[in-house]
Amino acid sequence: MDLYFLGTGAGMPAKERNVTAIALRLYEERGTFWLFDCGEGTQHQVLHSPLKLGKLEFIFITHLHGDHIFGLPGLLSSRSYQGGETPLTLFGPRGIRAFVEQALTLSAAHLAYQLHIVELEDVSAEAGSASADGVGRVVFADEQVEVTVAEVEHRIASYGYRVRERDRPGKLDEAKLRAHGVPAGPLYGRLKRGEDVALPDGRVLRGADFVGAPVPGRTVVVLGDTRRCASAVRLSRGADVLVHEATFAGELEPMAQQFYHTTSLGAAEVAEEAGAKKLILTHLSSRYSNDSGQSLLDEARTRFPNTELAHDHAVFVVELS
Repeated sequence: MDLYFLGTGAGMPAKERNVTAIALRLYEERGTFWLFDCGEGTQHQVLHSPLKLGKLEFIFITHLHGDHIFGLPGLLSSRSYQGGETPLTLFGPRGIRAFVEQALTLSAAHLAYQLHIVELEDVSAEAGSASADGVGRVVFADEQVEVTVAEVEHRIASYGYRVRERDRPGKLDEAKLRAHGVPAGPLYGRLKRGEDVALPDGRVLRGADFVGAPVPGRTVVVLGDTRRCASAVRLSRGADVLVHEATFAGELEPMAQQFYHTTSLGAAEVAEEAGAKKLILTHLSSRYSNDSGQSLLDEARTRFPNTELAHDHAVFVVELS
């Protein structure tokens, strides 16, 4: 599992940074990748990356500002021409359906795959129930992951997404099994799944006695544009990786408040309060192009040392605890 940043700028494309798009690559876990936001030019960024649109499974849109959605029609159309045949689900705020459907209809675009659009306000009471850890509403869940969403503070409806990997089974104690005279084979798999196994000599082995503690799953949080707010802290609680906007430096806090954005220092404060393990800054104003955002990174690290600065085509591995 890793994060591949396709665009890390704010507002409009710049030479150094395209507008927002982030891929969560789950190749080992699911054989797919997910996309968070899709600013103008995202499909061009994909062409300069190892990503293949045919492997795109989900798109999560945080909000409807153009620097987060103007790349959608082109990318959705191009997916058909790049071997995309499997269904694709698009999540986003109310209005995302009208935007996509009108763009595709007026341009006479044909998709060679099923596109499912889920507007967050229409999530059913059952599907939108509270998550197992009490953080946000569930919008997707299966045996591998749970995705929850919560609204943050911006000029228009804006959301953050929390991707929580299920805990993995603990390691099988093969040495202990050999000591009990159990040869390697199919029984090992059954015991690892926690099953009880009867041996030919009449002994019954309990799977729980031979499997270590579960390996905690990883949690990744990607926030949309937002001011520093309580819901951002709640959604980011205990995250292994928090991706947070850092549009301005701390000295421009009044401007950040006025335009519903966060400073690099404010993002660090969210990470600290939430108990996140790593913070990645993105969505930088073009005013910081001369120093590539280094000043924002330095500022954030004064409050939250384990901070990284994203740039276009940067990759960050989400480590197991």
